[in-house]
Amino acid sequence: MKLLREFFTRDVLIVAPELLGKILVCKVDGDFFRYRITETEAYRGVDDLACHASKGRTARTEAMYHTGGVVYVYLIYGMYWMLNIVTGNENDPQAVLIRGLEGIYGPGRLTRKLQIDKSFYDEDVTVSPRIWIEDDGFVPQYKTGTRIGIDYAGEWKDKPWRFYI
Repeated sequence: MKLLREFFTRDVLIVAPELLGKILVCKVDGDFFRYRITETEAYRGVDDLACHASKGRTARTEAMYHTGGVVYVYLIYGMYWMLNIVTGNENDPQAVLIRGLEGIYGPGRLTRKLQIDKSFYDEDVTVSPRIWIEDDGFVPQYKTGTRIGIDYAGEWKDKPWRFYI
């Protein structure tokens, strides 16, 4: 069953762990691939110094200000696209970084494998014909940890907002 808008229009700290175990479906070269989500990270608005929205509303971050359920992708190191799903309500910028899928470890590797790039920016996963998330009823046990690669974020780097199976 495809996840509906209501799933995504909740706080990121609820959505991020609940995405664990869900199935990311992506169309690549005409074929559909399904992978279970195994790791996520939450980024929570303008106060969270690790969140891109903390730097203000820009062309890059505009999708984060949209209603939950859209894709926010951005390029790091000039070579890796990062796949995020926006959560919450309009003008409340929050997003979940998809860090890992079953058999694919690392956010850059998963976007490369699924050929996710800038063309996915602001795509609505509740209606898209090429990327969406399904619930097959699996509810995993999970652990939490600090987010990765955000040493610049002061006290925000220590938030236990990484979730993984």
